[in-house]
Amino acid sequence: MLIPTPCSAARSPTPPSAPAGRPRTRVFIVDDHPVFVQGIRILIEREHDFELCGHVGSAPEALSEIGRAGPDLLLMDVSIEGSNGIELMKSIRTLHPELPALFLSMHDEMIYAERALRAGGRGYIMKSAPGPQVVAAMRRVLSGEVYLSDSLGTRFLGTFLSGTGRLRSRTSVERLTDRELEVFSAIGRGKGTRQIAAELNLSVKTVETHRAHIKEKFGFTTAGELARAAVEWVCEHAEGAATSQP
Repeated sequence: MLIPTPCSAARSPTPPSAPAGRPRTRVFIVDDHPVFVQGIRILIEREHDFELCGHVGSAPEALSEIGRAGPDLLLMDVSIEGSNGIELMKSIRTLHPELPALFLSMHDEMIYAERALRAGGRGYIMKSAPGPQVVAAMRRVLSGEVYLSDSLGTRFLGTFLSGTGRLRSRTSVERLTDRELEVFSAIGRGKGTRQIAAELNLSVKTVETHRAHIKEKFGFTTAGELARAAVEWVCEHAEGAATSQP
């Protein structure tokens, strides 16, 4: 696992120096889980050609600090304070179009990986992945390639093609836009329309429009049906996230 125990952290060897004349690759982390960040820090320090150049835990900090730190690679989570990583990635891509980004998250690959790539990320890997796999993903993204886990690549093929060669229909959640998924998740966390509007910096009317589109995509006719489905989805993914942690 990525997060080391205190004993393993204490035994962490001193990282070797980078080859003479070759600068280290500067890595910047956007994640609001301190224990996980510490694990990634140790992982980075074990690589002779990597160095951590900064870490923030919120979207506003990320937008202000990334340009100042001048990283070569961005590591970020889907869930962060003050926003979500998908929307933040869109803003970062506008400001820093050439900066490669790798998502490390506990959230379901099948729901979020495609969104992360559409937003401008170049890879997606689960936080439960072993350290060497994360390093390999970082190096692949730095080389200009896209990184997806083997299992995710297989699932993507299954999503688009069935055994008969026809496109497989996507689930209702997969058909939600990024913003609709945010609203759906907020509904599942018990938020009302005005609370969601304030949280996402949207108008109440816009949130109501998103709710109507979500109901249509699920085939719901009542607000109660929508609320029940949203709560079930949030609970299911919270349980999955918990089991993925070390």
